Order: sequence, then C-alpha cells, then structure tokens
Amino acid sequence: MEAGDGLLVRVRPPLGRLTAMQAVALAHLGRQHGNGLIDLTNRAALQIRGVSAQSHPVLIAQLVALGLTDADPAREARRAIILTPDWQAGDDSYRIAQALLERLDDLPNLPPKIGIAIDTGPAPALQQVPADFRFERSESGAIILRADGRAMGTPVRTGLSAQALIALARWFVASGGTASGRMARHHAPMPGEADMAPAAARSLQTALAQAPGPFHGIPFGQIEAGDLAAMASHPGVIALRLTPWRGLVVEGGTQNSGLAASDPLLRVDACPGAPACPQASVATRGLAARLAPHVGESLHVSGCAKGCARPAPADIVLTGRDGGFDLARKARAGSPAEHAALTPDQILALFGAR
Repeated sequence: MEAGDGLLVRVRPPLGRLTAMQAVALAHLGRQHGNGLIDLTNRAALQIRGVSAQSHPVLIAQLVALGLTDADPAREARRAIILTPDWQAGDDSYRIAQALLERLDDLPNLPPKIGIAIDTGPAPALQQVPADFRFERSESGAIILRADGRAMGTPVRTGLSAQALIALARWFVASGGTASGRMARHHAPMPGEADMAPAAARSLQTALAQAPGPFHGIPFGQIEAGDLAAMASHPGVIALRLTPWRGLVVEGGTQNSGLAASDPLLRVDACPGAPACPQASVATRGLAARLAPHVGESLHVSGCAKGCARPAPADIVLTGRDGGFDLARKARAGSPAEHAALTPDQILALFGAR
C-alpha cells in the first residue's frame, strides 16, 4: 500500500508470533529496505514503512524465506487471523488456527478487509477488535462461530472448526456479502441455527495477565527497528506476540519496559502528521501525547481530513486544516467543526492541559 513515506508492507506472522530470531531479522529488513519504522496494527499485524518499489520484491522474498509471509498473494490475503495473545500450544485457539492455516486454499475469495478472530480463551477478549468471523467461548463454555454484527453464534467442535468457517465464508460470498464488504454490513438471513451467545467479555488486563510474558505498550503503535531488535535480543526472550492493542507480549521476558496497558497514550489515535505525511498540514503526535492524560474519552488527532489513523468516529476529533485544527465531537476526521482553526496552545488550554 502506498503511503506518504513510501510503500507499507504488511506482515502477518503465523499465530501472531515472531520468534526472537525472526524479530531481529525483520528489524534488519525494516532498516535495509524501509525507513526503519515499523507499525503495529489494530489487527495484530506489522507494517514495514518506507519501502521503495525497487526494494519491494527483494523484501517479499526475504520475508517468505523467514516464514513470515506466503509466496502466493492469494493465500497471504486469507491469513488475516487474529488470536488472543494468551493462547498456548495445543489449546483450542492453537488447534483452530492451525486447522485454518492448513485449509486456506478452501476459503473463497473474500473482500480485502475481511478478518477472522480466534477468541476461545475463558471468555472473549477481542470483541472490540475488527473481525468478521469470530470463534468465541459461549456462556456455557462451548466454542461458537459467530458472524460479526450478530448477537448469537453456532456451536462448533474444535476438530470441525475449519470446515464450519469455510461453509460460513462460502455462504457470505454466495449471499452477496462481497458487495457489502464486511460481515457487519451484510444482512442476509443466516444459514442454520445461531442460538448461543458469547460469554461476557473479559478485560484487557485479565487477558494480558494470562499471556506468557509482560506486555510492552508502544506509543501510537510505532517502533524503531533498532528498538524491536533490542527487545527480541534481550536475554531469556523466546518470542514476541503481536496484540491488537498497540503492544507486544514479550514471551520469556521478565519485566515491562514499555507503556502499561492502562496508559492513556495507548487510547489515542494519531497519524504521523507533518512533516512525515505530505497530506498533513499540522504535526499531530506531540499534541496527542500532551492531550492524552486530559481526555478520558476516545481521541483522534488527524493531520488531514482523510482520517487514516481512525476511520471510526471518536468522542473528540482534531482535524488538521491549513496549519490549524478543527475540533468536533462524536465525529470522524473532516466532520463539521465545533471550533475551527485552533492552535495547539488553544486546544491544550481548552482541555486544561497547559
């Protein structure tokens, strides 16, 4: 995907896990072929930034050699699978993910943003994470397959999970889901009986407490390649697990050297802004960092009206325009302003952050 600083190359490691060796190698590739910045996405993937068109084919070949991407673009597109970071080898989440990876070729061609959440821990933890097909634990402890946007799911046996998902994905395509683009926007009658509700969601802190290492939160979900390599090279570190919460679980790590999961900075959405993005007329992340402790609601600071960092509405949105900021509430970037052409100092004063 083209961005202001070059191509973005998205990497979805199998099971959302990079071995320490893979993480160090990926960091090296980020410096060699990109600008040394790596994003963590809200779908538990990585993005290598600043890749040139000339470097792209070489980078892809090296990622394939590391086992971090598929040589077949069609198969790679089907690997949009998110797991909760507390999975263990041999548990239900692991078994379902492995079964799906083995049967990727049986999935139909789906719209680009379609994703699969495997959320079969003691209770769901990924319900606020974008996904279209959800494996979850029900109130009774059974595993269910639920279409996003529907309250109820269908019970499935772990050994038949891949078969059930393939059938649901084929129904989605056959019933016109491709035109809708996402499951939550597709309102065709569901096949079969969906009559089991997911269990009440567990908190982020509860899910991370069961992970095999400390959580390392990263401001704005962007890390320098050298810092990623250093984290993976620390004594005792076995692997890094990706999360959709702007952070990594350091498998084998002993202490958290990043932001805690409760840090307000991890709630803020802000694009790179000026001068990194030519579309932006304002700097964004410095302002966002200063505002974060003073805004208890969702906050989006966007360099322009495109709103790349957060397509969804936010309680407070600041949109850059001609060197100033427009402020709107319960809105998307570019929405009509409640206050227009504000300076950073005026915004900080408005929220008592000076």
